[in-house]
This record gives sequence, structure tokens and C-alpha cells, in this order.
Amino acid sequence: MGDHALPGRPPVALTLRKSARARRISLRISQLDGRVTLTYPQGVPEAEALSFARTKEGWIRQHLQDRPDPAVVQFGQSIPVEGVERRIVPASGRRVQLHGDEIAVPEGAEARRLARFLKELARDRLTGACDDYAAMLGQSYSSLTIRDTRSRWGSCSSAGGLMFSWRLILAPPEILHYVAAHEVAHLVEMNHSRAFWEQVERIFGDYRTQRRWLRDNGAVLHQYRFDAAVS
Repeated sequence: MGDHALPGRPPVALTLRKSARARRISLRISQLDGRVTLTYPQGVPEAEALSFARTKEGWIRQHLQDRPDPAVVQFGQSIPVEGVERRIVPASGRRVQLHGDEIAVPEGAEARRLARFLKELARDRLTGACDDYAAMLGQSYSSLTIRDTRSRWGSCSSAGGLMFSWRLILAPPEILHYVAAHEVAHLVEMNHSRAFWEQVERIFGDYRTQRRWLRDNGAVLHQYRFDAAVS
């Protein structure tokens, strides 16, 4: 790994990553923090990779400009929960509660409390969805982990371990269910072949609208900033 920057106003920081698995030079911009990663194969000189990045400077800057501005989670602000905008208000009790278009959070470390609530709500919804979809396929998974991932909404390991971004709880329920079906389908097909997508459609139905929604709106789910304790 190495750090460089594209000159200009402002300069754009680049994280360089040499990979034995890479077959070509590629650029990725993190939806979470805007980090620009330049990946290149072992046999490609660093100077060539940097030259490639310079040819893509316009694309990089446009992508960074189009990213939603970070939104600090605090009282009075709204945040989507299961696709419904809810205003964050002080709670009268000691628990986080949903009330129509409001979410009541106890005062004191409210961002941390809210993040913990959303994470557990995501775990509950994803566990239910994965249990249902796995049963439809006659499969079982070995574990379900919730994280705040930078580049993917979910994954399935060869050992049957499922992982999801807890920020899916901010999206409409059908988006969360699509990602759950997608990863559960990998229990049968560990690839993205036609056979895999047939399994997704078998248990979820037509997934194209949900897949497009994530591509077009996924960055918005990453704009909400909680405290650093959330992982």
C-alpha cells in the first residue's frame, strides 16, 4: 500500500494497492468516506498506474463532487429507517423508540445509542429474511454478521457465513430483502452465473428494480455520520 495525490485544487489523495490478483489497473471510490483506491497488478510499474489515474482525474473529481455531503446525526435531523424519514427527537424514557415519523433517542451519546439500535434492528430484519430464503432453498447458513462495510452490502463465505452492512436498515424493506436473497442464493451458487440469478429470482422475484435502487441511491445511506465506536 502507498499514498500519493493528484495535484490540483484541492489535491486528491490516492491510496495505491499492488495486487497479485488484479488483472488490470482499476480505480474505486469508497461510498463511505470518499477514499480513492488505485489498484494495479504486480507486473505493472507504479508510475504507469499513476499515469492511468491522471487520465481519469476528471472522472474522479466529478464522482467526489457528486457524493452526498456528510450528515451528522443529532436531534432535529431526519434519518430514514426502513425507508421512512424519521426526525430524531429526545426520548422521555431510557430506550430508543420509533413513533410514526419520529425516532426518540435518550439524551447523552445519542449518536452511539441510535447506531446501536439501528444495528440490532438490521440484525433482526436480516435474520428473519435470511431464515425464510434459506428455508426456500433447503439450505442453512453458519453465521450472520453485521458490519459497517465500505464497499459491499453483503457477502457469503464458502463456509456459509453471511455478512451484511447494517446501513441496509435505512433503505426500504424490499432493498434489505433483495440483498438478503442475493447472499443466501450464494449458498447454492458461489458465483454470479445465470444459474445464480435464477436462484435469486426463484426466492425473491424480479430483483432488477432493487438492484438499480442500490446502485443509484446506495451512497446516500453512507452519508449519515455516527460516532467512531460503531463498527
